[in-house]
Amino acid sequence: MLNLSIPFKLRLSLIVVIGAACLKTPAWSWLAVYAGVALAWAIALRVPVKPLFKLLGSEIILLTLIAFPQGWERASFLLVRSLVCLLTMNSFLLTLPPHSFAIALQGLPLHPSFKETLLLAGQYLEILLGEVNQMQRAAQCRGLGGAAGWLRYTSASMIGALYLRSLQRSERVYNAMLLRGYQGKLPSDDKFPPKERAILIALSLIAASITISSYLKF
Repeated sequence: MLNLSIPFKLRLSLIVVIGAACLKTPAWSWLAVYAGVALAWAIALRVPVKPLFKLLGSEIILLTLIAFPQGWERASFLLVRSLVCLLTMNSFLLTLPPHSFAIALQGLPLHPSFKETLLLAGQYLEILLGEVNQMQRAAQCRGLGGAAGWLRYTSASMIGALYLRSLQRSERVYNAMLLRGYQGKLPSDDKFPPKERAILIALSLIAASITISSYLKF
């Protein structure tokens, strides 16, 4: 995996996503450039293939239902462009270490309160998914393996228990944050190395030139 900082990788991913999303429809040649960059990005990050395909498959199915009413030519371009954007961001998200969402947000020009809201929501989702995994393992230990067994095991009472367990664990996490000095404001470090800043500026200019070229007639 590339030895790059998490905020730097996030900004690189956003440059590719924003550049591809702003391409003129249908600029297939320029989209192919972004597709090659997205594929190279996924290979460089060594993304696990199976989870990536599962995630892309579910997302593409939803996008297909939205795009196809717009006509075959336009819909096909929108789907491929969406696939490039999703491949880029999913490659970053699937290689993101646990509990590092705050580090990824530090370099973005967002309001501190918005960053804190995203961070706390992300932490709660991680807790919720952790409790779901524990309940699934408990169901398998009781002989309720597979998707059908898990669905039979799930009921209104179990969903309520899941909510209570995740809420109690969230309270424990919040109390631990208070003991570590949390006072309603998360620590942030907006310093960005000059070398990484120069690389990002250069790549932003390249992406902007590619995107603008899709609107020009040669």
